[in-house]
Amino acid sequence: MAEITAARVKELREKTGAGMMDCKRALAESGGDIEAAVDWLRKKGLAAAAKRAGRAATEGLIGIATGPAGGVGRAAMVEVNAETDFVARNQTFQDFVSAVARVALEAGEDIPAILAAPFPPGAGGGGTTGDELVRLAATIGENITLRRARVLSAPVVASYLHGALRPGLGRIGVLVGLTGLGEPEAVLELGRQVGMQIAAARPEAIDISGVDPAALAREKAVLAEQARASGKPEDIIDRMVEGRIRKYYEEVVLLEQVWVHDGESRVRAVLKKAGIALTDFARFALGEGAAGPAAAEAPGEAA
Repeated sequence: MAEITAARVKELREKTGAGMMDCKRALAESGGDIEAAVDWLRKKGLAAAAKRAGRAATEGLIGIATGPAGGVGRAAMVEVNAETDFVARNQTFQDFVSAVARVALEAGEDIPAILAAPFPPGAGGGGTTGDELVRLAATIGENITLRRARVLSAPVVASYLHGALRPGLGRIGVLVGLTGLGEPEAVLELGRQVGMQIAAARPEAIDISGVDPAALAREKAVLAEQARASGKPEDIIDRMVEGRIRKYYEEVVLLEQVWVHDGESRVRAVLKKAGIALTDFARFALGEGAAGPAAAEAPGEAA
């Protein structure tokens, strides 16, 4: 019987794409023989995952996990992709996404760190989160990827999910970090409302100082060229651009947006009245920015 070394496990993983624990088990079952271990994995359906890795995966779910105090202090959000929307309705896949969000809550938002972290006991077959991902891909028969993760820490972290299939799982997810003098539950509830605002209105920054300078410069250049094409003199163009940039801020800056819940107030005024300040936010829309057909709709948009 050949010795089952780390190098042999690594070689088998590279050949098959299977998880570390599955490779160790295959080598043990095959007396350390690499080719026999490959056959063992193929028979179990665990070697096929590598062949699926190149297939587009832009469907799936956004998962959110909060800390033990229900969002006071820390929350995590992950996007786990599969190839078809059908998989998102699979109970096993949903359980996996929920578990990955809990792992991220402890491991942080670095993808390699999440995949290397132990998978929660009782949620899978043992081993790392990466091992469980490969095992799930083999079971379901689709390419599955952990695309991104975000973890927020603040006195209160509220969350909101649009298109939720069950608590903690949906197609658009938002985390909102807040601080304020009110009762944590009241702050949390307003934070959920802000989360709905972010899901629907897609802000890019909390305040004007947070707007990407490159994006602002491009916007100014486009507006100036549009005004110049109308034959306006340069001093008039400058004033026109300034006025239109204010409108631009109302679109991309959260605090400058109209509060979607009443259609009149500014988000800034609503938070000031409540004595609450925003520290950070994150918004994930399923498949957003990824190659493929998936496109998640914001609340109120046509399906």
